[in-house]
Order: sequence, then C-alpha cells, then structure tokens
Amino acid sequence: MQFLGIKETCLYVQDLARTKNFYHNCLGFEVIGEVPGRHVFFRVGTSVLLCFIAAASQQSKLLPPHFGQGNLHLAFETTMQDYAARKAEISAMGISIELEYDWGRGFYSFYFRDPDGHLLEVVMRGMWEA
Repeated sequence: MQFLGIKETCLYVQDLARTKNFYHNCLGFEVIGEVPGRHVFFRVGTSVLLCFIAAASQQSKLLPPHFGQGNLHLAFETTMQDYAARKAEISAMGISIELEYDWGRGFYSFYFRDPDGHLLEVVMRGMWEA
C-alpha cells in the first residue's frame, strides 16, 4: 500500500484562543478553519494541523468521535539554510528551546513546547530521506 504522506496531524488543546495566538501569531501558520469551542485548523506547508478541544470532538455526531490527552510530539520541517533563522526566531519570542540534537550527517533539530506542553520539533529537510 502506498500513500503520498500524512495530510493532517491532530493535537488536543485546552484553550483555542491561546492555541490560535501561538500557532498563528507566533509561528505564522495560516488559519484555515475555526469553530468556537471546538477547533482551529492551520495550514503548514502542504499539511494541516488540527487543534481540537478533546471534550468537544469526543461528542461529535457528524464525524467519528475522537479525543486524546497527554503531551504529544510533532515536527516541522525547514531547509538547512533556514534552520538557524527558525531557531533564532523561536528564541527571540521568548520560547525556550529544550534541546538541540545532532542527528549526524549534518542534520540537526531542536525541541520546544507549545502552550499545552506538546513537544514540537524543527527538523532539517532531508533528515529522514534514504
């Protein structure tokens, strides 16, 4: 079975206004959908980041219910040339970088948290290519 990629990634959050501020105003992701009290969706390159209030999506009648809890992890990709700039921009916003990791072969990534404690990572394009 062959797929083109992962189109959507979902996080469950506590406060949609805080989430929107972080992902739209801080990280610059375009808001592409929003339902007060339920969700806010963002475009990230060719992918979509879905941020739901877990209790609201768990009660869904239109689509299959889903929910989750705990600190999740996802990574955003940038070019090798832009990596240092992304790291500097995150730091300049007062967002703490927890760790930078050397994956070898010239590839690095760094980790930070969103307001709900989800672990976010910025990776260099090509890191996982064969």
